[in-house]
Amino acid sequence: MNQGSSICVSDLHAGYGRIPVLHGIDIKVDSGEIVGVLGHNGMGKTTLLKALMGFLPADSGSIRLEGTDFTREPPQARARGGVGYVPQGRGILASLTAEENLRLGYLAGGGRAAETEALAQMLELFPRLKRLLARKGGLLSGGEQQLLSLARALMSKPRLILLDEPTEGIQPNIVEELAQTLLQLREANGLSVLVVEQNLDFLRDCAGRLLMLGHGRIRTEVKADHLQDLEKLAEFLELSATAA
Repeated sequence: MNQGSSICVSDLHAGYGRIPVLHGIDIKVDSGEIVGVLGHNGMGKTTLLKALMGFLPADSGSIRLEGTDFTREPPQARARGGVGYVPQGRGILASLTAEENLRLGYLAGGGRAAETEALAQMLELFPRLKRLLARKGGLLSGGEQQLLSLARALMSKPRLILLDEPTEGIQPNIVEELAQTLLQLREANGLSVLVVEQNLDFLRDCAGRLLMLGHGRIRTEVKADHLQDLEKLAEFLELSATAA
């Protein structure tokens, strides 16, 4: 289901103070598309997602969400505009229960749907969370926290999800569950996903194409028909790391 561009990034430059990190990023993710961003550590992947969500200001360039310019908007405006964000490390509030974390996700997105309905849908989509609702977030396993973090971001019914290293430190069966859930959401709701990841198997299972990021620039794009060739993907990854 393709209804146009979910996010369009043009000539984006961003960094930390006087330290530039992103050097002219161009990205387009269509509605209902899952796009992976692959690259070694230190190449600018997390910086890219932070800039797209508004946690880092853009030095120049533009970020348009479904045709609306959000380049100078704060994170809360982007959340209300239909963007969900799952940070590296999950960002679960350890002292709150799983249910309280979910309800915070609803509030962060501006509450566009009925809260009770949104919660019920998340528990249907992530059935293993049902028995964890009363448990503190800090007591959940890494995989359970990752599922909770994604469910929390989905509580506000976003049209685009930004995921930062979702498979880091979690067990293989939950990695597979994450991939299947993203595919299910894409098919059922036309959800768009931009996922930063280093797990080639995960990206191969759910992404339609990959962008290779090296030293703050998109070095090359790998189309869907090449995603099954892990050896070629690894070769592309090495090239993106060494390109100046």
